[in-house]
Amino acid sequence: MTDDAPEPPSGLRAMLPDLAPWRASRDFRRLWYAGLISNFGSFLTFVALPVQLKDLTGSAAAVGAIGAVELIPLLVFGLYGGALADAWDKRKLIVWTEAGQGLLSVALLLNALLPHPAVWPLYVVAALSSALVSVQRPALDSLWPRIVAHDHLPAAASLNSFRWTVGGVAGPALAGVVVAYAGLGWAYGADLLTFAVSVVLVVRIAASPASHEAAKPSLKAIAEGARYAWGRKELLGTYAVDLAAMFLAMPLALLPFLADELDAEWSLGLMYASVPLGALLVSLVSGWTARIHRHGRMVVLSAALWGLAIAAAGIMSNVWLVLLFLTVAGGCDMVSGIFRGIMWNQTIPDELRGRLAGIELLSYSVGPTLGQVRSGGFAAWWGVRTSVWSGGVLCAGAVGLLALCLPKLMTYDARTDKHAAQVRDQRAAAQV
Repeated sequence: MTDDAPEPPSGLRAMLPDLAPWRASRDFRRLWYAGLISNFGSFLTFVALPVQLKDLTGSAAAVGAIGAVELIPLLVFGLYGGALADAWDKRKLIVWTEAGQGLLSVALLLNALLPHPAVWPLYVVAALSSALVSVQRPALDSLWPRIVAHDHLPAAASLNSFRWTVGGVAGPALAGVVVAYAGLGWAYGADLLTFAVSVVLVVRIAASPASHEAAKPSLKAIAEGARYAWGRKELLGTYAVDLAAMFLAMPLALLPFLADELDAEWSLGLMYASVPLGALLVSLVSGWTARIHRHGRMVVLSAALWGLAIAAAGIMSNVWLVLLFLTVAGGCDMVSGIFRGIMWNQTIPDELRGRLAGIELLSYSVGPTLGQVRSGGFAAWWGVRTSVWSGGVLCAGAVGLLALCLPKLMTYDARTDKHAAQVRDQRAAAQV
């Protein structure tokens, strides 16, 4: 280090989020604000839609069917959306899908204002929204590395995680108040407004056209991305670890029943808020993540600790200890998410980034959906608390087994990894 080089922050300052991407990139700031605003609006509909279905049908099965109609578009359009992100202008994809989400909010609003709202439009909107999100997320995830300097990607991952967790904590609370006191129409109308503001912000960022060598959207292009992921065992490990953690230890569907068993129905809202609260707390002190280079080890360690924390929550009979361990679990999940994102953004070449983002979308979306099915089935057979703690133990064991089977995940080091060096050189050459 030269005498003129700035010294790295120390003490408390070193723990705070690194704002370097925020200061250096105007497009990062615009996209960050757009995501924050849109996220709040999405939570309004996330809460309002099942509430409306419950009011119209009185059926828990009808409400649960929302997940079923969302799953197929997620599987189909997640992979194809990744191919589109590599072949088309990423900014245009984000703008058009965001505008499409706004039109779906219009449909929900008009239906809610009818004297007798229909049920079928709610399912149609849920399916179409899942398709649009599946197309948008690969474009969005593959755009961040283009608008943020390579060395700022760890900090950008932390700031994006903070944005999501703020929405996860405050969004449902705000949505509950709006739905309860203002009504469904106001919730859908506010969601429409947030999409409009988001579109205005995203339109103002720089165009992000496809690479010259980009493959056309096709099954062949999707297969090329899958082959690349299969050949990168450390990447494959991040997908597998996250899928195992969410499938085996995602207890959100059981929280209402867990609160009943603890004779603490009043704690249900706190239980739902505990996991995102833990994630938020980690985001607030995420500055340390930029000094970690063995990202694979952190993914494995934090995913295993997520499972153990969920297991502890299932064992405890004191509701406050349950809330504590759910909060710890949320923090561990955030650590895993941050380091997965850093590995993806720093090592995947630009021409494949969209297709790999599509695979990432499936890894962190399908797991929680199937995890609700697993936890519910186990609860029906062996009881709620057994389902929770056994899922956590199975998660820790599965993560450990994956670490043994995929040693490249454990030995990954961002300072020496050849893929990280190639992407770093690729970006440096593009800036010349």
